[in-house]
Amino acid sequence: MSLFTLPLAACQNAANVDLESRNFNIQQTSIPPGEAAASAGQIASLVRRSGPSYVTLVVSQPTSSDTASKETRKGTPVTSGSGFVVDGTGYVMTAAHVGKRIGNTVSARAANGRVYSGYVIAITPDNDMAVIRLRGFSGKAVTPANSQCLSKGSMVYSLGRPHAQGDTARLGEFLSPQYGKSVQYESEPNFGYLDAMVLRLSTQKGESGGPLFNETGELVGMVVSTLTIDGQPLERAHALPSRSLAGFLCSNMPCSEEWRAVAAGGGRCDY
Repeated sequence: MSLFTLPLAACQNAANVDLESRNFNIQQTSIPPGEAAASAGQIASLVRRSGPSYVTLVVSQPTSSDTASKETRKGTPVTSGSGFVVDGTGYVMTAAHVGKRIGNTVSARAANGRVYSGYVIAITPDNDMAVIRLRGFSGKAVTPANSQCLSKGSMVYSLGRPHAQGDTARLGEFLSPQYGKSVQYESEPNFGYLDAMVLRLSTQKGESGGPLFNETGELVGMVVSTLTIDGQPLERAHALPSRSLAGFLCSNMPCSEEWRAVAAGGGRCDY
């Protein structure tokens, strides 16, 4: 595994949410057979292109008591994780086990360093997806890939923030479009997913809900879990495919033409 850090700060007005002002730790989990390691310049270009759509999240359970102080009413933090902008007017997607439940309040740190507040507006615990609406946010949304078809060994990369670490871009490879069975989290039995893509990717806690991109910077999925054996992490992760994400999004928010096309299942893959 290779590790290096790339500064991606822009030299323009940081008030513009579309500008990437974070430094990413770049980790390359594996190099597919027959392929050269991606150069620092290639990685920087990919992350610079997709980074503005990625946000980090702190989710809190609100306090409704009228007698509570203003600070207390903001709620008690219950989780933190990663997410990504699906519509430039302030809609963000993350994993359900990050969002927890409808009505939870959210603080989202964007590419320009500003923190935006919002709340969870939709959730599906059994397929680990949630939608958040941010207030006063206007920024860059991900572009879902026209083709959801990935060949085994294709390069993919994720963006996320491991707990107690900085923003991280992970390069890995696509292994399979299906895990072949449903998953229920042992630590959170109310949450899980029906099936998922399998990746060679060394994700960690805190990266759940982060975007997964193909080699051209288009969204192909959302990271939801890391595979372990006897409590030890493997170089494997699961991600929900964009087609599943699109169906949920278009049922719970105004949907762009791009997302509607993905939800309709165009260009199905023959694996």
